[in-house]
Amino acid sequence: MNAIEEKLTTARVGLLLKTPFFGNMATRMKIINADDWCQTAATDGRNFYYNTEFVKKLSTKKLEFLFAHEIGHCVFDHFGRAGSRNRQLCNISQDYAINQILADEKIGEVIDEVPICLDSQYRGLAWEEIYDKLYEKADIQEITLDQLMEGLGETLDEHINGDGAQGQKGQDKEQDSDTRGKAPVLTKEEKQKIKDEIKEAMIQSAAAAGAGKTPGAIQRLIKDLTEAKMNWREILRMNIQSIIKNDYSFTIPSRKGWHTGAILPGVKNDETIDIAIAVDMSGSIGMDDAKVFFSEIKGIMDQYEDFSIKVWCFDTEVYNYAEFSQDNVEELLDYEPKGGGGTEFVVNWDFMKENAIEPKKFVMFTDGYPWGSWGDENYCDTLFIVKGNERAEAPFGQTVIYEKDAALHGE
Repeated sequence: MNAIEEKLTTARVGLLLKTPFFGNMATRMKIINADDWCQTAATDGRNFYYNTEFVKKLSTKKLEFLFAHEIGHCVFDHFGRAGSRNRQLCNISQDYAINQILADEKIGEVIDEVPICLDSQYRGLAWEEIYDKLYEKADIQEITLDQLMEGLGETLDEHINGDGAQGQKGQDKEQDSDTRGKAPVLTKEEKQKIKDEIKEAMIQSAAAAGAGKTPGAIQRLIKDLTEAKMNWREILRMNIQSIIKNDYSFTIPSRKGWHTGAILPGVKNDETIDIAIAVDMSGSIGMDDAKVFFSEIKGIMDQYEDFSIKVWCFDTEVYNYAEFSQDNVEELLDYEPKGGGGTEFVVNWDFMKENAIEPKKFVMFTDGYPWGSWGDENYCDTLFIVKGNERAEAPFGQTVIYEKDAALHGE
């Protein structure tokens, strides 16, 4: 590994340790020298392309910002979305959106070696909204888009639409026949496959990072993805998987870095999966629903060597508390749900506090209609699996909609 690759690897490890979401996304990328066609950096969703001279200018913390910037383009699906818009103004708008998020989240250190696109007036806006504002600005000032863009910052990287590299000043990067192949050129099928890979990596990286470690804008994006296209079982598995990823250590090297020659820290797993499950038996959650849920939990626990799960039912009280481990897991299928009264979510938190139960993940299976409070948001990490009530949205934790038919038929 040369000095530049070592510098990039150090930055990537720093990102992994300080901001796990971006770090996990970064470690899946292969680092590739692109001096032939790239002036700064670029990504096609799978690879991180860099220019040697540009990397030399940046500190490790600024390289963390650069990695996160490239990941931002992947996460927000900026590839090839210009449509009939001016492509370079799209690129500038996308950079404004990403850079503001990174600056607000204090990811690495803002790069000032080049005049990047960063302006707090665009905080919280999608790139399409920023594009419209910039376009309107050109109309108001009665200037051309080219004249407008001359007065704006530069894009930090070379934007790639899958058909080749896009130059930073708005002109397609000219490439002769012996260098063109070195810029990423993707088929329609490859583009779609990469988009699917990125979505999966986003959800897994957010789960691995844990609560509070993923920027709000990305959390909202993941929420849209999971609510629209993933069923509750898959999200439950990811949540449980996330709690066994406890820390990073160089004594357990990660295999992700092997193909690059880099030694990245691996994950130190907790010895025991520790979760608590409360089933709302106040009304619309029937016995069939409850049994499907318990059966799925058993299937997940079968994947791990050691676990501790605490289960109870509730309405306005808590019923049938039970503890399960590897020694009595088969008894889970014979568990008898109990309830039938009103719905008081807060009794679950009262019960946990009274009995010194502090789970790494608390899962509530409910219809999403509490009589009062949703619970204590500061007590533990919570996942609400809501049956049928598509408008339900817990004020904290994660909310996932569960449909009976999808669960019963394994869809």
